[in-house]
This record gives sequence, structure tokens and C-alpha cells, in this order.
Amino acid sequence: MLETVLHGLILGFGLILPVGVQNVFVFNQGARGTSYLKALPVILTASVCDTILILLAVLGVSFVVLTFAWLQAALYGFGFFFLLYMGWVLWKSKPDSVTSQQQNEPKKQILFAASVSLMNPHAILDTIGVIGTNSLHYVGGEKWVFAVTVILVSWLWFFGLAFAGRLVGKRDPRGQFIAKLNKVSACMIWAVAVYMGMQFLLEGM
Repeated sequence: MLETVLHGLILGFGLILPVGVQNVFVFNQGARGTSYLKALPVILTASVCDTILILLAVLGVSFVVLTFAWLQAALYGFGFFFLLYMGWVLWKSKPDSVTSQQQNEPKKQILFAASVSLMNPHAILDTIGVIGTNSLHYVGGEKWVFAVTVILVSWLWFFGLAFAGRLVGKRDPRGQFIAKLNKVSACMIWAVAVYMGMQFLLEGM
């Protein structure tokens, strides 16, 4: 049982640590908010969306994607354009100009958090290909221990990420560091977009 928990912990952190649209958005909401509570709608939305994807992967429902080559290709193609756009949004973002608007519109926060969580093909394929595949090593109670461990990692990560953003935001009231971080993140997201574009071309051959 301990091995199962350790497996879930390592796998969960390994998948969630890389910089992505979802992580950057949660961090930014923590940094831009006037209080930590302002980021709760985003934290909860991202956590719930990840929980849904993890459960679908563990239950095997999402393996339908791996069954159809055309569906994988479609996800890669959509992911290429989705990540290109999100990278552009991050590159052009100006923390000082969007802070007040996003703080006063929690519905938009929730919708955007859900979109970057559930509409990100890269995250979906990672969940299916990695978490779903690894869960096949377990049956019965062990499979649920594995799933719950990965889910807990996800929840703890998003709460911690927003808190880290809050600490940075206090030391960076003008958003200069956040602006630079967004540009670096945009470049990394574009790199993933290029990878997905290449996968789309390979799937289509």
C-alpha cells in the first residue's frame, strides 16, 4: 500500500510541476488578488477539473481516445492552436490592466480556469497516457488509493501555488516580475505547441 501511495505522489508531482497554462493562471490569480480568498474560485475549479480528468483516466473511460487515431490527431491539432493562442494571451498580458477586472468577475475566473483545465489537449493526453496507463498496475482498493493520492497531490499543489503567488504578489505590487514570468511561460507553452503540431503531422501521415 505504501508503494502505491509513493507511486501516486511521484507521478502526481511529476505531471503537475511543469509550467503550463493552468499553473500560470492559478499562480497569477494568487499574485493579483487583494487576498488569498480571492483566488479560491480558481483554485477549486482547477482542482475539481483535474479530479474529473484523473477519475476518467483511472476508470478507463478516457482510453477511448487512445483507441481512435483520428481522435488523437484531432486533439493534437486543436492543442497546437489552443496553446499558441494561450501563449499569445500570456505574452501580451499586462497585470496592472487586468487585475481589477478579474478580481471583480469570479464567474469569468471560473470559466477561464475550467477552459484551461478541460480544453487543454496536452493536459488531457498526459492524464490519459500517463495516469490512466499507470493505474492499470492496480486493481480494487489499490487502484483507488492510487487515484486518491494523485488527486490529493493536485489539490495541494493548486492551493500551494496560489499561496506562493500571493507571497510574490505582495513583494511585486507593480506586477513586473509576473509580467516577466508570463513571457517565460508563454515561450514554454509555445514550445509544447510546436511539439503538439509535430505530433499532429506525424499522426496524419
